[in-house]
Order: sequence, then C-alpha cells, then structure tokens
Amino acid sequence: MFRRKLFLIPFVMLATLEVAAAEWQTDYTKALAKAKAENKRVFLDFTGSDWCGPCIELNKRVFSTKEFHAFADKNLTFVEVDYPRGKKQSAELVKQNEKLAKEYGIDEKGYPTLVLLDPSGRKIRELNGYSGETTDDFIRWIEGTAGQE
Repeated sequence: MFRRKLFLIPFVMLATLEVAAAEWQTDYTKALAKAKAENKRVFLDFTGSDWCGPCIELNKRVFSTKEFHAFADKNLTFVEVDYPRGKKQSAELVKQNEKLAKEYGIDEKGYPTLVLLDPSGRKIRELNGYSGETTDDFIRWIEGTAGQE
C-alpha cells in the first residue's frame, strides 16, 4: 500500500505543476514587456479576488482549469489587477491598479472585467461580468471567434 502511494506522488506533483503553469503577473509594465518580447496578447483580469462572487467563480471554473492554462501558456501574458478587501497590497501595486482602473474605465460595479490587449498594449476587446461561461467560451472570446459558430 505504501509503495502504491509513493508511486502516485510524481503524478500528483506533475498535475499540480500543470495547473499552476499559467502565471498571473501583477506588474503591468513588466507583463507588457514580456508580452511584446514573446509576441503574446495581454489578458487583464480586473477582479475583487477575495470578495467578488463572480470573480471567484470565474477563477474556479475557468482560470484554474488545465485546458485554460494550456491555451494561455502558449498565447497570453496574464495580469491580475486586483482590488481586494482583505488582502494587503503594496502602495505601489494599489497605485498601479488605480491608474489602470481609470485608464480602462473600471469601477467596483464592473468586476470581473476582462480586457484583451495586443502585444503592444492596444485594446482588442473587453468583457464585463461572468455568467457561467465555460473554458471553451473564453478561449473562443480570446481568439475572437465567440458567436461565430
């Protein structure tokens, strides 16, 4: 029995790594530079990660899936623009996020708001709210094929 459990450990670790592969950035400037260097689009997630029900649900049902991570790792640079109520953030991060909220016209009523940028930082499209869309729905939205079936 013990050997069987030991045998499973590498598989569990590998699965955990696969789900954690797509990394959320918090530094917008660095993420934009990375996206430009890798010719990837930038995916901004304006969220209230510790209080916004739809934001938490979106993260759980879409952003945490292996399928989304596999797609995102190849195509996107993630930026979490978070407005938590219970988590501490540096003054620098709060200032950056306030500036981004102004730039993109985001307010507390608009969480989650997802903004897709091209590698040079130009806005491609925006999506407000979450109402149960699937991972496939989001991938189609990112690719620009949502509603074209």
